[in-house]
Amino acid sequence: MLAAPQLLIAFRAFCGPALFVLACFRFSGWTLALVLGAGVVSDIFDGVLARRRGTATPALRMADTIVDTIFYTAAGISLAVAVPGAYDDGWIPLILLIAVHVSRTTFEMIKYGRVASYHMWSSKLLGILLALALGIAFVRESPTFMLAVALWLGVLNELEGFAASAILPAWRCDVPSLLHALRGR
Repeated sequence: MLAAPQLLIAFRAFCGPALFVLACFRFSGWTLALVLGAGVVSDIFDGVLARRRGTATPALRMADTIVDTIFYTAAGISLAVAVPGAYDDGWIPLILLIAVHVSRTTFEMIKYGRVASYHMWSSKLLGILLALALGIAFVRESPTFMLAVALWLGVLNELEGFAASAILPAWRCDVPSLLHALRGR
């Protein structure tokens, strides 16, 4: 039997592909924003419940990280389908974000044998800003400057995580910031 945090992670894993299918079938921006919002709420509460119940294991945190990547990637692709031109002003940070993320993931797989799962403060801020930017763009059915800002924050977040991975000698989860990584090496 799955515990509540695991169910919330599984729900979010379902929300990402659901967003893409709904976008392909031209569902309204409000519908897409609601599914996005439900996924974001599950992202917030899975960690809260896991910490309160003492079930925030490294495996659960790793699953959360992987599902977050899938969910937000699917949401971003869904936006491109639902709102053509949504990335017209954000191609540079989007390409940089993808390049740094792939480089970081490759580095972590070589160094640790798995992807890092830091859940940094900058990641939390990125999640909120990205959800707002995507939600507004879905509802307005037009690009928003917030999306470019969120993508630039994503680049900074990935660089912070990359630096933490370069500093930390062994895999760890839940490293709140680069400063914490420096203290923890």
